[in-house]
Amino acid sequence: MPRRLPPLNALKAFEAAARCESFTRAAEELCVTQGAVSHQVKALEAELGLKLFNRERQGLVITEAGRNYFEIIRDVLDRIAAGTERLLQRQSAGTLTVSTSPNFAAKWLVHRLGRFAESHPGIDLRVSASLHHVDFAREDVDLAIRHGDGEAPGLNVTRLCAEELAVVCSPKLLEGRNGLRKPADLARHKLLHINDRTDWVRWLDRAGVRDIDLTRGPVLNQASMALDAAVDGQGVALARTALATWDLIAGRLVRPFKLSLAVPYAYWIVCPRATAKLPKIAAFREWLLAEAAEDRRRLNRLPGTAGG
Repeated sequence: MPRRLPPLNALKAFEAAARCESFTRAAEELCVTQGAVSHQVKALEAELGLKLFNRERQGLVITEAGRNYFEIIRDVLDRIAAGTERLLQRQSAGTLTVSTSPNFAAKWLVHRLGRFAESHPGIDLRVSASLHHVDFAREDVDLAIRHGDGEAPGLNVTRLCAEELAVVCSPKLLEGRNGLRKPADLARHKLLHINDRTDWVRWLDRAGVRDIDLTRGPVLNQASMALDAAVDGQGVALARTALATWDLIAGRLVRPFKLSLAVPYAYWIVCPRATAKLPKIAAFREWLLAEAAEDRRRLNRLPGTAGG
């Protein structure tokens, strides 16, 4: 059978009036007029078919039936309030599962997580590194960081950072007789390739450099491996600047030449529209954007690159 439930506003008015023993004080608490509280209580009494209060000269006096009902309603409203608070706390805290690529996790995200934990101790962050694009409808993931063109129908999408392809290497490769000073000097260094050799073909063509053996150097299928090899001084990489940022800021890598290649893709923060404003998701998104903005400021303060 369907529940027989009086209107919630009438129950709230009755509970406040019984607790305050005054329509006037109940009205102040509920931010309504005294007449509105009196009207709600009268409507509740009419629906129940019994008196909840006696209006006497000395003031409002609750009846025995009203006192018994008050205990029930107060308990129910207290439980609703407590349950609502717990729900809101879970939305602003609790577990937050983030999906991203292994490259982005390794070279951009992981070393920053301590700062997020310090500023948001109530959020239990879980990072899942995977190459596949998450299906929010089927997977227990709150937010994803994707590399692409930003097209994600039905989802909330925010650009995290733009990027370009730039030459990076260990600072020690700039030193000595064979140091990198102009693009043609790459002929004396090993090139590190990511997935294939086409990016280096484009960059060298743009730089006007010929007669460099592009078959030299390993082909690696992860940008993070190429960047780590470059940090170690094993060669020169042509890498996405978003992934190289942390090593550039720390001085483990440098950009020996100003020339870069534009790329059609960027990193995007993606989540379902329905949950985009949840406090824990909004907090992580704002933190990501703040980190990316700080990266740009720190990169702009680095000494200028070499000519070329």
